[in-house]
Amino acid sequence: MVKKEYKNLNSLTVFETVYDIIKDRKLNPKEGSYTNYLFEKGIDKILKKVGEEATEIVIAAKNPDKEEIKYEISDFLYHVMVLMVENNITWEDITRELANR
Repeated sequence: MVKKEYKNLNSLTVFETVYDIIKDRKLNPKEGSYTNYLFEKGIDKILKKVGEEATEIVIAAKNPDKEEIKYEISDFLYHVMVLMVENNITWEDITRELANR
């Protein structure tokens, strides 16, 4: 992923921007892109990474290092977004589902 500077740190805006970048990588592959690597390897690799990152959150949360927890949650969310793109699920779908709960 390309590090971006955000003028607006609205959470949904950042999530949507990262999601759009991931979706663009799927539609327009770039050589050497980690995101493309995940899409090329397929759903099993994506699911493995989501599981690994979830476990790393649990391990990080056992320690009092807030920075490590934030880092691991960010990794997890990135991999969940790759899973979302792979399954054509948007943030609108997710927010609608949450609003209905």
